[in-house]
Amino acid sequence: MAFAMVFPGQGSQSLGMLAALSEQEPLVRETFAEASAVLGYDLWQLCQQGPEDLLGSTEKTQPAMLTAGVATWRVWRKHGGGLPAAMAGHSLGEYTALVCAGAIDFRTAVDLVRFRGQMMQSAVPPGQGAMAAILGLEDADVEAVCADAAQGEIVQAANFNSPGQVVIAGQKTAVERAIELLKAKGAKRALILPVSVPSHTELMGPAAEQLAERLQSIAFKTPETAVYTVGMRTHSGNEDIRKALYEQLVGPVRWTDTIKTILGTGIKVIVECGPGKVLTGLNRRIERNKDLTMLSVEDPVSLSEALNAVKVS
Repeated sequence: MAFAMVFPGQGSQSLGMLAALSEQEPLVRETFAEASAVLGYDLWQLCQQGPEDLLGSTEKTQPAMLTAGVATWRVWRKHGGGLPAAMAGHSLGEYTALVCAGAIDFRTAVDLVRFRGQMMQSAVPPGQGAMAAILGLEDADVEAVCADAAQGEIVQAANFNSPGQVVIAGQKTAVERAIELLKAKGAKRALILPVSVPSHTELMGPAAEQLAERLQSIAFKTPETAVYTVGMRTHSGNEDIRKALYEQLVGPVRWTDTIKTILGTGIKVIVECGPGKVLTGLNRRIERNKDLTMLSVEDPVSLSEALNAVKVS
């Protein structure tokens, strides 16, 4: 039976990630060494020893999560893991999916996402942007409240993660106003996230323009398997990939609709490839059908379970 593979983005990083997998699989450290040669610093050491706030900075997180996802994918393939019928990635994870689908060279992608992170960080001065998780409201209600809270500033729905979970982002004061209005509207929770870069909003416009210019120097190949964008369509070739990656930075991540689109093709197994289980949790909330299987791969035990599940299915 066909399965899909999805790749996490920022927010799934943690100190010590993939340590257990690396103890059994030299491929993990080898992949991180390859990335470190591009970056000019020891990425594995940063991921294992920190400091945590440095790992959490956008320009460091993005290469770290890309490398972690690719390393896990390489281990998956080494152990006989099959090719998925579809791939997708949450925000930064879309770049990981494109690497694993053969659309872009890994080293090229490492340098690209470092640049992306640098441009995103410089687009909004530290302390002026914010993101917040909103739980318990309909998507349309969150969007309407953001429009009311803007008052000449920018606050937008940035991530439609699962039913009842939306992340908003924008200028800090506007996000704070939106939080108060959303609580009054009946949100179960509305809390600021430890992220200073308001991703997937109009504020990323300057970064998106610089990214678009950089993307012109990169020749993408047609993915070897279907890779869904965060806008729910599949990447079809060079110019389409460039356009999608540009749009992604200033537009929302529609994860709920992306997963529903993939499941609509008849896929019944989704495997999260990389550290953490954030996407697996979201996927289970998006579709609670007991006939579906949602798994994650980040250590030897979960690798074995996922390999067996895919073989059985």
